[in-house]
Amino acid sequence: MASSAHRNGGVPRGALKAQHSGSNVRQSSFKSRLPPSSSPGSAVRRSSPASLGGYGGGSFKDQNGVPGRVRVAIRLRPRNAEEMSADADFADCVELQPELKRLKLRKNNWDADTYEFDEVLTEYASQKRVYEVVAKPVVESVLDGYNGTVMAYGQTGTGKTFTLGRLGDEDTADRGIMVRSMEDILAIVSPDTDFITVSYLQLYMEYIQDLLDPSNDNIPIVEDPKTGDVSLPGATLVEINDQQSFLELLRIGEAHRIAANTKLNTESSRSHAVLMVHVKRSVTEGEDSPSIENGSSSHFIKPSRPLVRKSKLVIVDLAGSERIHKSGSEGHMLEEAKSINLSLSALGKCINALAENSSHVPVRDSKLTRLLRDSFGGTARTSLVVTIGPSPRHRGETTSTILFGQRAMKVENMLKIKEEFDYKSLSRKLEIQVDKLVAENERLQKDFEDEVEKLNLEAQNRISEVERNFADALEKERLKCQMEYMESIKELEEKMVSNQHKHNRDGFFDDKHVEEGLGLSVEEASEIKRQLKDEISRRKALEEDVNNLKSRLAHCLQPRENGGGEILRLHKDLEDEVCEKKKLEEEVIMLRSQLLQMTLDSDQPRYLDRGAYRDSFNGLNSLTSQDQNPHYRSNGNRQKASAATLSEQVGLQKILSLLESDDANVRIHAVKVVANLAAEEVNQERIVEAGGLTSLLMLLRRYEDETVRRVAAGAIANLAMNEANQELIMVQGGISLLSMTAANAEDPQTLRMVAGAIANLCGNDKLQQKLRTEGGIRALLGTVRCGHPDVLSQVARGIANFAKCESRLATQGIRTGRSFLIEDGALPWIVHNANDEAAPIRRHIELALCHLAQHEVNAKDMVSGGALWELVRISRDCSREDIRNLARKTLNSSQTFRAELRRLRVEY
Repeated sequence: MASSAHRNGGVPRGALKAQHSGSNVRQSSFKSRLPPSSSPGSAVRRSSPASLGGYGGGSFKDQNGVPGRVRVAIRLRPRNAEEMSADADFADCVELQPELKRLKLRKNNWDADTYEFDEVLTEYASQKRVYEVVAKPVVESVLDGYNGTVMAYGQTGTGKTFTLGRLGDEDTADRGIMVRSMEDILAIVSPDTDFITVSYLQLYMEYIQDLLDPSNDNIPIVEDPKTGDVSLPGATLVEINDQQSFLELLRIGEAHRIAANTKLNTESSRSHAVLMVHVKRSVTEGEDSPSIENGSSSHFIKPSRPLVRKSKLVIVDLAGSERIHKSGSEGHMLEEAKSINLSLSALGKCINALAENSSHVPVRDSKLTRLLRDSFGGTARTSLVVTIGPSPRHRGETTSTILFGQRAMKVENMLKIKEEFDYKSLSRKLEIQVDKLVAENERLQKDFEDEVEKLNLEAQNRISEVERNFADALEKERLKCQMEYMESIKELEEKMVSNQHKHNRDGFFDDKHVEEGLGLSVEEASEIKRQLKDEISRRKALEEDVNNLKSRLAHCLQPRENGGGEILRLHKDLEDEVCEKKKLEEEVIMLRSQLLQMTLDSDQPRYLDRGAYRDSFNGLNSLTSQDQNPHYRSNGNRQKASAATLSEQVGLQKILSLLESDDANVRIHAVKVVANLAAEEVNQERIVEAGGLTSLLMLLRRYEDETVRRVAAGAIANLAMNEANQELIMVQGGISLLSMTAANAEDPQTLRMVAGAIANLCGNDKLQQKLRTEGGIRALLGTVRCGHPDVLSQVARGIANFAKCESRLATQGIRTGRSFLIEDGALPWIVHNANDEAAPIRRHIELALCHLAQHEVNAKDMVSGGALWELVRISRDCSREDIRNLARKTLNSSQTFRAELRRLRVEY
């Protein structure tokens, strides 16, 4: 029985190594290609044009000018020990001409067939040479973002597993394509931004089994109906960070792979092994990327944007084809051989169909062809290595293998790069930028507060010092003036006494006569004179003291005036810093709002239109599916959570203050945040208490910007879900503003928000009269002019709410007379849309008609307006049993309706 020459651990050392360095082995020079984070020492060079098909380097167009053709290389196995003894007297059946990339298959000693391949590898070709011409260009394409496939096909025992899966434990030169491919991939990718995951499978007896988890022995194949991509959701995916972990993974897989001893190979693979390497790389838009259109690299200068390239490398070690009479398979091995031959036959049929451009390719005949759907005729770059043996005893199998490779060379693939915008990376960058700005703002704010505190302290110290100096100087001057005053008084008293004595001596007579003429005594006259002199002296002294104090006070006030100028300058600097702080806070809020808008898929805020679902307003719980949509609910919750986070970080009062900002962008982002906060009941009371409702109404009154009006109306609609807020909206003139907005707006979304707000107000019994008086019903009906289904749905909901409240008030005896809806001309529109195709509109209007018909005062108008026929239709055809029963009850209870139906001879 022949021994296997190409199984791991069963091949003589150096069996396929080159015996001489000068024959047919081309030297390659590769352009260095380094990832941003890799070191120069770990670079893997690009392959030269001598590689398979000439699509190495930066070119993605083959030598024949056809992009994406399947490349085929043929490799000859050297004779093993059995063939050397059994075929010693016979020449090899093949003759290789590697310099011409040609192979001759001898029929006899004088006749041979010639075949050409993309590369012809002799029995002396090294494993490195095989990898460089067969697999390296595919690996480079995978790193550029394309899918790639490397596959080995041939008769059992011809070296497929040796070529692909050799681990090189005994001799590193024997490493196969799997090991060398991972070495190049790990050398190129960045461990910080790129990810590599590997799955290892086998296709055994048409069952896909996980070689890394043997218990997972029936993995299904899932195909994307849109793109046709094939995936295996049940396969084990292992993240690879280093070469050693990858080698351990291969050892585990090889230990679980099924093999058997046959006459042709002691370790014959009984299954097809498939190694899938998933590569996810982060790149920046604008980097050089290969072009597959003109055969050369194209360089585009684009704005830098983060991109993610997702590619897949598939390495397939096919089980060898065998003939039963030669392999000697029996029993279960015979069934295995049949399964292998059937799957290979299905693969051959698919390649024949693709080579002949057939309209039908039987891809679904085998799981093998389904797995390789992208490799042949798909979007992957595919290289096929065909292995043959030299023995003339197997000329038939060799011929079949060569013809398979020839047909595979005719298959063309359409290569497509797979990259997508990296939203997560951009979001992380924006978050980092926001964090930096917040930290910088906090740092500047802290420095600003410290500086202001320092300036205030210095100013207070200066003022205190000036006041203290002024008080000391004033006290000194006061004491000095007091001392001078006392001295002056003393001097005056002395002069007065001396003058008095002199006067007594000289003018005694005269005084005496004067005193006698006035009738005064001497003592009285002396006392009056003394008092007069005292008053005169005191007046002069006080005038001098006052003048001195005024001059000194002016002198003392001069430093204080200088200090006051310093204080004014400090106050001005303080005001400038406050303005700068306000600008920084607005910038931070703008950045947070922009980050909030990018994490969501829609630019429009979601509004929780619960006015249509609350029993407390209208009882139409089952007439809408918006809240039942998980996608809508998850998006809305995520957006509300982001708005709540922004509110906690910035503060509700600050956000409301930005509604009056002069910057339009700041105003728009602020009103969007308020609208999303208003969608939660827990926030509505805080918004109203903080003046948010007044601010939103002010936006409708002052601004004509469509976005501001649309979002403000949506926020008001959210607040209008609360009964207490409804009365506040009416008190503050909200219905007039909403009516004005409805009359001026043309955008369907703005009209939908306005109609939703009015519809919520229509569900309040207390506001019926005022709502009608201020034109709310006419404004609601006016929004139907745009014809948008969402607007019509809100109008129908509002009419149903209003009709239900009227019916309830009439039943309680509070409301009498015709319906306001009929008086305002709503009945023709109701009848016209009663059988609308949209289920929400139809259900709301059907319910409104039933409520209007419950009161006899409306019956004549409804008969003349054609509503009776719609009631009959509702009683017969309505899909909802409760509305259908209500319509029947209404028809039976109304005398007007019964008389008209009898007159028309209509049965209901």
